[in-house]
Amino acid sequence: MKKTVVLLFAAAFLSLLITAGWAKEDGKKNRGEMLFMQNCSPCHPDGGNIINPAFTLHQKDRETHGVKTAKDIVGKMRNPGPGMTKFDKKTISDKDAKEIAEYVMKTFK
Repeated sequence: MKKTVVLLFAAAFLSLLITAGWAKEDGKKNRGEMLFMQNCSPCHPDGGNIINPAFTLHQKDRETHGVKTAKDIVGKMRNPGPGMTKFDKKTISDKDAKEIAEYVMKTFK
């Protein structure tokens, strides 16, 4: 009986550790998405563009307009064209801007 209780406790504890590890990893993976949703999705829902539909975040449109890398996306965030809000380093840190850009690159192919 004691062995069964100890084994059940050990299994539950191990399960908790594994789940906590996955949650932390998933949180890191979803940070770019979270930041995108907070800062970009009002004008770019589902990667579109409500202000200028020709300038979506989808790869074909990005590349047509010379935005081919995550660095290019951050550049547009810092120095956008007409109609887009400027996101300076005080508004979105370089680290957060990079995470948003990587999310965009992975998501809107």
